[in-house]
Amino acid sequence: MSDPISSIRNLGPAFEAACRAAGITSAEQLRTLGADEAYARLLRHGTRPHFIGYYVLVMGLQNRPWNDCKGDEKKALRARFDAIKAQAFDKNLDSFERMMDQIGVRAQSEKGQPNG
Repeated sequence: MSDPISSIRNLGPAFEAACRAAGITSAEQLRTLGADEAYARLLRHGTRPHFIGYYVLVMGLQNRPWNDCKGDEKKALRARFDAIKAQAFDKNLDSFERMMDQIGVRAQSEKGQPNG
């Protein structure tokens, strides 16, 4: 029998339910995917992005307290989170949203990415 996702430090029933909705059904599968791929799957399956949720996952997979992330490590995780979020949502834009971006209805950043 596989260990449940909630057996991983910091991860509870709500996170386990979100994982199940994204097709991640066990602690072993979550560990194999790793934090970045697992979080990207969660985003693609409707989880709203939240940096704290991401770093809680990272810390849990390292068997560390959720609030153990500080300083440069936290800055590096924030950059990874931003990249995962950007990639996940770029793939999820429907044709209407893409058209709105192209005609400038949604504000663009200096890098040409939609703000927000």
